[in-house]
Amino acid sequence: LDAADPQKTGTTMTNAKLLYALVARGTVVLAESTIGANGNVALVALRILEKIGDVGDMRVSYAQDRHMFHVLAADGVIYLVMAEEATGRQVPFAFLEDLRNRFSATYGQASEAVAYEYNTEFAPIITQRMTFFMTDPSADSITRVKGQLVEVKDIMIENIEKVLERGEKLDLLVDKTDNLQETAFTFRREARRLQRTLWWRNKKLMIGVIGSVLLLIYVLLALSCGVTLRNC
Repeated sequence: LDAADPQKTGTTMTNAKLLYALVARGTVVLAESTIGANGNVALVALRILEKIGDVGDMRVSYAQDRHMFHVLAADGVIYLVMAEEATGRQVPFAFLEDLRNRFSATYGQASEAVAYEYNTEFAPIITQRMTFFMTDPSADSITRVKGQLVEVKDIMIENIEKVLERGEKLDLLVDKTDNLQETAFTFRREARRLQRTLWWRNKKLMIGVIGSVLLLIYVLLALSCGVTLRNC
């Protein structure tokens, strides 16, 4: 378990990439939203929720290749956001604090809520706030203010492998992997189509050759035996 590098705690709006976020109570997801994150992101997030369990207030980040899962737990509610590593930690945690304030002001501790109960109402807010913290210049001032309240350089970072059981493997599959899989699928499909085309071409060529040979034999026999071949 290592402390975050202070040089990586901040970022500019143009570099901020918040891809997926959720609000949960324990392992029960109450609302979630994604901006450009495909693959098994939700599954990895669920495993993090399972590992965290019923904890008190905490702030922690989990590293996975070039992505980070940042977690803020407060008053029994867990707020999670996945971001590109280059985003740093100041923007994600400022976003989580903002999300926490908005959610708690509307729903409180949501102790009786069921899965996705607030998704219709709150998912658009999650999306809007992610977009705001990534693109709006005024988000810089909010980030700086909240950064003074939360010393992000002291937030601990764990590798996401520690979230999993020993010997278990769960890779984060995001856009790049999805694109590679789609490319591989297209390649295999085109290869099969080309293989079928070549097979039919060879069959047609073989049928043509056999037909030509039979026709030649018939012509030679017809010259000797007549058209009906009765004289052979």
